[in-house]
Amino acid sequence: MMGKRHFKVWRGDEDGGDLQDYQVEVNEGEVVLDIIHRLQATEAPDLACRWNCKAGKCGSCSMEINGMPRLSCMTRMSTFEESETVTVTPLRTFPVIRDLVTDVSFNYEKARETPAFAPPTDLAPGEYRMTQVDVERSQEFRKCIECFLCQNTCHVVRDHEENKQAFAGPRYFIRAAELDMHPLDDRTDRKEYAQQSQGLGYCNITKCCTEVCPEHIKITDNAIIPMKERVVDRRYDPLVWLGSKIFRRGQSHRELDQVGATGLPASELPARGDHSPKAEAERGVNWHRQVPRPQTASVDQNGRLPLTELTSENAAASSPFGDDVQFPLPSESLNYHHPRQGD
Repeated sequence: MMGKRHFKVWRGDEDGGDLQDYQVEVNEGEVVLDIIHRLQATEAPDLACRWNCKAGKCGSCSMEINGMPRLSCMTRMSTFEESETVTVTPLRTFPVIRDLVTDVSFNYEKARETPAFAPPTDLAPGEYRMTQVDVERSQEFRKCIECFLCQNTCHVVRDHEENKQAFAGPRYFIRAAELDMHPLDDRTDRKEYAQQSQGLGYCNITKCCTEVCPEHIKITDNAIIPMKERVVDRRYDPLVWLGSKIFRRGQSHRELDQVGATGLPASELPARGDHSPKAEAERGVNWHRQVPRPQTASVDQNGRLPLTELTSENAAASSPFGDDVQFPLPSESLNYHHPRQGD
């Protein structure tokens, strides 16, 4: 497999740039990152590229190769035809700093906004006890290497820059799901916070994020869909809604926004009638926050709602899985590993 291969590499910065052609030697067993390094050593010493471990565990070398978000250190040249031109470009969703390096600070801002793990107040450090079966599902999400390929491919922010302020993205949906499934997490508002402050409702589960995950985390099936189902149970089930009104369970939207902004429980927040600057600051009020506008359901060219928006004669809405699927699903049909999956 030795020989020259044709590469197109994006060169430029925040002011603009274009694809430049290179003929680079390729040896057997090499990956795209090897070619980038050879290109730096021979023809383009000023080419900017971010990388660290070269083992698929740091997530630094994320880029788009032939239009697909990938880790360059895990993309072998043998996957391309010998006559195929390999096009290497930076992540499209994030601002370009220079060449193949992008500014991914958006993701770290969303990480800081996500409420941290809250251990039980009645247990001291060292007293936490969990069995493996309790952490089986949430443990999958700990494999994330924060390559941000899922964030890059998510069309909610990839094609709509204006959504970034109100949308955390799949990486932080799995963080919310992980903490919501954690047996020792003491917060009970993870679902509400994901819906109100992280933009969970914007996701329409196209599974683009799952397809590009190098750690093969089933982001959509095991994190986003369960979180959506729990939000529906809590917010839209008429019996739960009636019970929350009668017994005053749960928190208001305003209180959840305050808790998310300040990290304080609702009982420790200032009185709602106090509008002094100090009280407003303690409540975490941000008058400049742009609340996403409600969007109408999409319709087809005939003006009809999609199947998921229609009601049926059954007690519940039509199942997208078909009428022959029984719920709950049998253990052998589950996507995540379970100790009793083979029973």
